[in-house]
Amino acid sequence: MEETLYNIEIHKDESGYLGRIFSDVDGVKEFKNNHLDQLLRDITIDMQLALEEFSNRSTEFAETQEGHPRR
Repeated sequence: MEETLYNIEIHKDESGYLGRIFSDVDGVKEFKNNHLDQLLRDITIDMQLALEEFSNRSTEFAETQEGHPRR
């Protein structure tokens, strides 16, 4: 099954770059940086952390549903 996890917008103006990520879980987040590569790094790290947290919560939920609470 295909599912969109994030929509990403990146804009450039005279003050640098503005990135927005949209997700059903976290809503909208904005990132600003003068350098595109650093903006992309910040967005990527945020997405990785959010997906790791979601994965950990899913695992914990599955374990409690099986009757084996995580310790």
